[in-house]
Amino acid sequence: MLSELNVAEKVVGAKQVKRAVNDGRARKLFLAADADPRVTEPLSMLAAEKGVRVEEVPTMKELGTACGIAVGSAAAAVL
Repeated sequence: MLSELNVAEKVVGAKQVKRAVNDGRARKLFLAADADPRVTEPLSMLAAEKGVRVEEVPTMKELGTACGIAVGSAAAAVL
């Protein structure tokens, strides 16, 4: 699941994820379950609209660690 983020080309953060989904570059979207719904809901709806798979991750910290960053992240996408 999250191991994809270690090896694949990715973007991290809500703004970059939104841009990647809109551009058709995102293959899979990861959203943190404990993130603010005002951030994750629009991304989830956009992904559904564009046909991008969404996978939920339990915590922002776990998602950030999987992306190789020192802080938590609400969203990431595999390109």
